[in-house]
Amino acid sequence: MDNGFLLIWLLVACVLLLDTAILYIRYPVKKEKLPDIGRSMTIGGREIQEDQTGCVETAAGILAVLADGAGKAYGGRIASRIAVNTCMDIFNDYNAFHNPQYFFRKAFHRANKEILKTLGDDSRGSASLGCAMVREGFLYYALVGNVKIGVYREGNLVPISSGHTVAVLAEQKFQEGTISREDALKLLENRRLYNYLGQDGFRDIELFDAPVRMKQGDIVVLMSDGVYELLGTREIEAVLEGAGDCQQKAYDIIELVNQNPKEEKDNASIVLLGMGDRVRTYEKAEFRN
Repeated sequence: MDNGFLLIWLLVACVLLLDTAILYIRYPVKKEKLPDIGRSMTIGGREIQEDQTGCVETAAGILAVLADGAGKAYGGRIASRIAVNTCMDIFNDYNAFHNPQYFFRKAFHRANKEILKTLGDDSRGSASLGCAMVREGFLYYALVGNVKIGVYREGNLVPISSGHTVAVLAEQKFQEGTISREDALKLLENRRLYNYLGQDGFRDIELFDAPVRMKQGDIVVLMSDGVYELLGTREIEAVLEGAGDCQQKAYDIIELVNQNPKEEKDNASIVLLGMGDRVRTYEKAEFRN
């Protein structure tokens, strides 16, 4: 091969490389979007913010956590922070989606032990806890206490959790036939918790029966009682169906709490995970309408 022919090939190669570089500059490769996440909270009328939230994403999926603490002084805040940190730490170290039920039980029971070890007993601090995991278009969840988990879909906020209040327990016992209708009705307004993190008698957690198949446009919602006991479902739905990303919607919902005229307001917090039309949370996700 003579030098002239070699020079021509080098020129052709240079032109091709230059064209490729121009294409990448003009039409850059789009990076995979992160999940649409929103988190917000308000202290309400309390002196201490006892709610805590957290989100963590790994190659396997995403975990959202919301804890609602209760206790003396800073005991509730400490308990809720321990609960959130414990779940996120185990999620980072363990393949939670290999066996979600085992992960949830391991995380909740360890959090209960850590709270007791740190605070001594439930008179100093305790926490309700809700966890939601999303992987490849499926939602897995677990909770203890009165954190609520739901899915906003096509204009409706559908609750998927029950909770551990005396009212819920009374309804379950009535359906089982172990208490009378009259006794159940007397307890239906009782919001006191019978199960929570930070007690020696900690019971089993509320777990999903089957993972929830997500659709495009769905929003996973975790909220403390400071939100759902103050705002009506339609108020929350009106924000969720509006424009904006999940962070803006989380801000707007908490702003409704702040603007509510009720004087005695609890801490309020919310976490939103959006499955928007253009958001493919994970590479293998296949959302269906």
